[in-house]
Amino acid sequence: MEMAYATGTIELTSSGAAYVVRGAGLDDIYIRQGSTGLSFGGDRVKVLVYPQKAGKKFEGEVVEVVSRARSRYVGEVQPHAQGAFILTDGRKVGRDFFVPKQYLGTAQGGQMVVLEFVEWTDAERAPVGKVVEILGERGEHETEIHAIMEEFGLPWNFPAEVEAEAARIPLVLDPLEIARRRDLRTTLTFTIDPVDAKDFDDALSIRPLQDGLWEVGVHIADVTYYVRPGTLLEQEAVERATSVYLVDRVVPMLPEILSNQVCSLRPREDKFTFSAIFAMDESGAVHDRWFGRTVIHSDRRFAYEEAQAVLEGDEDPLASELRLMDRMAKALRTQRMNDGAIAFDRAEVKFRLDANNQPIGAYVKEAKDSNKLIEEFMLLANR
Repeated sequence: MEMAYATGTIELTSSGAAYVVRGAGLDDIYIRQGSTGLSFGGDRVKVLVYPQKAGKKFEGEVVEVVSRARSRYVGEVQPHAQGAFILTDGRKVGRDFFVPKQYLGTAQGGQMVVLEFVEWTDAERAPVGKVVEILGERGEHETEIHAIMEEFGLPWNFPAEVEAEAARIPLVLDPLEIARRRDLRTTLTFTIDPVDAKDFDDALSIRPLQDGLWEVGVHIADVTYYVRPGTLLEQEAVERATSVYLVDRVVPMLPEILSNQVCSLRPREDKFTFSAIFAMDESGAVHDRWFGRTVIHSDRRFAYEEAQAVLEGDEDPLASELRLMDRMAKALRTQRMNDGAIAFDRAEVKFRLDANNQPIGAYVKEAKDSNKLIEEFMLLANR
């Protein structure tokens, strides 16, 4: 009888069994404990599929690893006479590693390490790895955060050559480039962000027009002016794809000189932006629009809580403008809902940390009018 084979990605279960996910509407293949071969969780594998019994799910066994999902793994050092075992997350990896003395370096028992896969030739024995980085003592905050980042492929440093390229970016705006852009530096402009934010990548502006209309600007930092195609900065940004926000830090897509300085719309600084400019009335109706490259000057940085207090009645030099934009935002939201938009409002859990970044409490972050104000104008700019 001709053998049946299939390929897919192996996903482990806590029991030691696994499923090979084939995708494209095909049924998963169940792999019993002991039949996963030389595979780790996430690997792409070839499976020998057993003849299917009536009413039963597909079953099989792994016969080949087509490609590894990764080459680096994180685990805890457990000393052994000939070296050490590295204890990994069983459900995600599936096996602990053995590291011979010559591959152990200075790693000690109880430390968390990063190891590089070396070889695995016998499913009855542990795969062999080599320690390439010591993260620190298990249970320590920095160690555990770095272990999480390594596990999910999140880099915590930029390559030196990328940092060097970023350092060569001029901090002063080019007058010739300013002349090519729409100059909005005299228009009232402000940002609203979390109180602990360091990168301010969007801003709003407002000024009166004739006939009861208002010019409302939605601005984002013009990163494309600084990160050019073919540069190391662009290659690194493509590799990272996005900034990742952890509980106590941000893993940025761009070096800090860009994300927190050059491309951050900080108050009282001129910045290059890409803008959506709308002529609107107070009911939120859009009468005209323009999109293009601009230069702005943020007059004020609000925290969400600060802006919310103004919306609720606190006195502020920008109170009338904030409250007007809040009314416009609410009108825009009402119109969106009437047009059939779906609201994905959900509770977001946040943590309070002490000076050592240890969690001391948790709370539910509430989306208030100041949050929704920003949200509505960002949605308007992307229609």
